[in-house]
Amino acid sequence: MRRPLRQVRTNTPEPTDLHPAWLPPEVWAAIGARRTLICGQGLLIDTVQAEVEQAADRYGGTARRITAEADLPPADLVLALAADLPRPRPADPPPTDSKATVAEAAESKPAALTPTDSEAAGVWAALAGARAELATAEALGAEDFVVTRHHGVTVVVAGAPAGLLYGLFEVVRLGESAFGRGHRVRVCRPVMARRMLDHWDNVEVHPVMGQVERGYAGGSIFWREGGPRGDRDRVTAYARLLAACGINAVAVNNVNVHATEARLLTERLDDVAELADLLRPYGIGVHLAVSFAAPVVVGGLPTADPLDPAVRAWWAETTSRVYARIPDFGGYLVKADSEGQPGPFSYGRDHADGANLLAEALAPHGGVVRWRAFVYNHRQDWRDRSTDRARAAHDHFAPLDGRFRDNVIVQVKHGPIDFQTREPVSPVIAAMPHTRLAVEFQVTQEYTGQQRHVCYLAPWWSEVLGFRPWGDQGGTVAEVAAGGGGLVAVSNVGDDRFWTGHPLAQANLYAFGRLCWNPGLRPQAVLDEWIDLTFAPDRCADPDLLRRTLHEIMDDSWRSYERYTAPLGVGFMVRPGHHYGPDVDGYEYTPWGTYHFADRDGVGVDRTRATGTGFTGQYPAPWSEVYESVESCPDELLLFFHHVPYDHLLHSGRTVIQHIYDTHFDGVREVEAMCRRWEWLARLVDPAVHARVTERLREQLRCAREWRDQVNAYFHRKSGIPDAHGRTLH
Repeated sequence: MRRPLRQVRTNTPEPTDLHPAWLPPEVWAAIGARRTLICGQGLLIDTVQAEVEQAADRYGGTARRITAEADLPPADLVLALAADLPRPRPADPPPTDSKATVAEAAESKPAALTPTDSEAAGVWAALAGARAELATAEALGAEDFVVTRHHGVTVVVAGAPAGLLYGLFEVVRLGESAFGRGHRVRVCRPVMARRMLDHWDNVEVHPVMGQVERGYAGGSIFWREGGPRGDRDRVTAYARLLAACGINAVAVNNVNVHATEARLLTERLDDVAELADLLRPYGIGVHLAVSFAAPVVVGGLPTADPLDPAVRAWWAETTSRVYARIPDFGGYLVKADSEGQPGPFSYGRDHADGANLLAEALAPHGGVVRWRAFVYNHRQDWRDRSTDRARAAHDHFAPLDGRFRDNVIVQVKHGPIDFQTREPVSPVIAAMPHTRLAVEFQVTQEYTGQQRHVCYLAPWWSEVLGFRPWGDQGGTVAEVAAGGGGLVAVSNVGDDRFWTGHPLAQANLYAFGRLCWNPGLRPQAVLDEWIDLTFAPDRCADPDLLRRTLHEIMDDSWRSYERYTAPLGVGFMVRPGHHYGPDVDGYEYTPWGTYHFADRDGVGVDRTRATGTGFTGQYPAPWSEVYESVESCPDELLLFFHHVPYDHLLHSGRTVIQHIYDTHFDGVREVEAMCRRWEWLARLVDPAVHARVTERLREQLRCAREWRDQVNAYFHRKSGIPDAHGRTLH
């Protein structure tokens, strides 16, 4: 029997021990101190009103919901759907410039709460100005909005409720500048229509991976020990954070679907629906990771063959039940025929057959299937150098281009291996022009310090998004994603009080959302936004020191991490299984296909067409030639594409072996500097935040020194070449 929908509460107070991340009360001050009018109807408009009311209650302003036909009171901020913009009537004050001068005089300050005729006239004039700008702008989409300011009134206009919600959070980001004389018109449209996070959360605690696979911030915020966690306030607070940075979809369970998780599709669907109810008021749609073998595992059929009529009928009926319970359900996420997960290969079918089966079931409801391209042989013979894990996704999927249904999104990791600190861009992104592709990142720091190390990833993501797979004459990775399935990332959130374990790791989650919205944003500018929202520097004793120090710690932290870990794009060198800390040969003689092939003569993987695995041939020109040649291959990717001697001279002028020594010493010195700089902020940030970051930085320094000593000692012993500077190499 279907349970009734619960009444959804919006904007519930956060638990007192839960860090507010980039939505502390202080960032609402500019809105909360002013008079706000909200015009429009719908669930998301209710959310907008609840947010503004809470801010007004705290800071002394007002929040009023009005209709297009109602009397128009004075206001400092108007949040309106375009269709509901109030229109003046003969009895209303005329929108003249002379009437607006009072409001203009106090341009950057909250107006007094006593209404005057001139203030009301200013509101009418502001609305008239907003209408004039809308008339010349491109039609607003479902998530688009315009922020403008006329006659002392800031106006946000959206075409649909989701746009107004995002417009509200844009005003939060702008703060007092949204109410200043110099505020310019801003037309805001998301570049990516699909902006998604994948939670690798298990309902049942996994004996190896625990409650959250590759999670470094505690347990799941959704599930606990086999059932729903039931923490409605935390899920609502999470939804607010996601909406505030632009995320509009989540998958609520692990792509590695185990027995309990498989039943979320059927008899445990109500558990998913409850999460959907909590996320919906903030415009977050729910997706579900499903097992390809679900017809067998939970449906009782003897087969999951995608071409079997009974299997097709089972998926159609099951999917209809999902939409009957969750009408705005987003679709399915599938990992198939990879790392032991079942898939169409068992029946002699290919990935297009498997994906199209689910797409057929979802199509009548407007849903999509996200089919991951992370498919490779994880039982390869390490002795066989012709087998190359990097080739696998292209080998499997490029021949299928054009065979996928329109509502299939092939989800491609941004690199060809596995979220390493440095990889080339996946050639699959350029190889499937007739298929909708989503580009996948990993916000959770599996190979980048596991949220025990500061590693701000936005500079790396920005490089990937700006990469041009076809050279200067072609489009970027961001353009491919925008025209297909958007961007998706593995979430880094857990039930830790700071959300991400390391408080500074929150910046990666915020930055991912913002780069989804606009991939052209500079990583430093995004970090500025996050700092201003999270730490409210202007309210501390030395705002310049706070901002400058956080930039000094974080701006280059990804490259610092790269310097003291695996060099020149070779990847891995981590401890097997948990992937934390150095183990140079940890995966060297295993079936996982993650080798560096270091010997006494050199290091690196030969992936050339001339003498290696041929992987370079999967790229279009010019990159196929750039990567093929040891002379033109970029230094930072040299060992990914080439096996070279230790005395090979890099473009930097250093030999490979000296680069390894130098960068590992440099990386440790940079972490030492991070630790010193963070101490300067002891009196400027929350003591609990300072204590947690201090603890994590100490571990980062210990681990960085271990990386330095193990990697340098390893290659010194392999090569027999001393450090040119005479440093201790153990």
